[in-house]
Amino acid sequence: MRKSKLGKKIIRQRELFFMVIPIMVYVFIFSYLPLRGWQMAFQFYRPQREVQEWVGMAQFEFLFRDNSFFRIMQNTLGMSFINLILGFSCAIFLALMINEIRQMKFKRIVQTISYMPHFLSWVIAAALISDFLSSSGILNTLLLNLGIIDQPNIFLANSKYFWWIVGWGNVWKSVGWNTIIYLAAITGIDPQLYESASLDGAGRFRKIWHITLPGIKSTILVLVIMNIGWILNAGFEVQWLLSNDLTIDKAETIDVFVIRYGLNLRNYSLATAMGIFKTVSSIILLAGANFVSKSLAKESLV
Repeated sequence: MRKSKLGKKIIRQRELFFMVIPIMVYVFIFSYLPLRGWQMAFQFYRPQREVQEWVGMAQFEFLFRDNSFFRIMQNTLGMSFINLILGFSCAIFLALMINEIRQMKFKRIVQTISYMPHFLSWVIAAALISDFLSSSGILNTLLLNLGIIDQPNIFLANSKYFWWIVGWGNVWKSVGWNTIIYLAAITGIDPQLYESASLDGAGRFRKIWHITLPGIKSTILVLVIMNIGWILNAGFEVQWLLSNDLTIDKAETIDVFVIRYGLNLRNYSLATAMGIFKTVSSIILLAGANFVSKSLAKESLV
């Protein structure tokens, strides 16, 4: 009985299944077939050898005993949490402000300007950030004119600023693009709720607090769950492009570690071991965040 119902459903929705097939093939080829390479993490892999030496968990043991591993994890988690907090708060705030703009032409201009940086490559974005933070850049000029500092700061040469530079750089580049999701969710809120609130004497702030934010709560929670799954993916391009010898201790993330060991030092096995650790940890974080959200807020991915 169940098989017949499933067969009827497949026949009824056959167009949708046919549309999904190319995506499934793409994901299988580029996301699942490469998993065969994970065996390198359990070998002393050398490309020139026909038969590789199996070393078991030796690569993982070396990885977890290496002092640089904990520094890299600290950098990755630090920048990820800054990106998560700044990214969500700024995107939600900007979406709420754009939604409150009543002049449609000005609203479109604000939206366009805010999401244009998203289309810049990180090479161009990093160059703009470097110019902005240089000793003769806009920020130093402004701080000098306001009398806040006596001499220019070389921000990119001071490691204590690096995490925040990456965080605000990500906000500038992606905040406008991220607001699109929240603005789409806001449009799904029943306009009659705002009309009823106006009749009750509610102002804009009360409408935002009691109608708009609760109306997009499920969207926010789903995006938070998904981003927690990516918490170990702090990035590679911006850290690689903005770092230097003075800030490398604060700039090296898991992705930078994989590139450095895998390509520069040709230690493919150790780089693969780090990649496996990142993937497994991300799955655990995603499942944990989904479970907590489902238990507390009754919202989940599945």
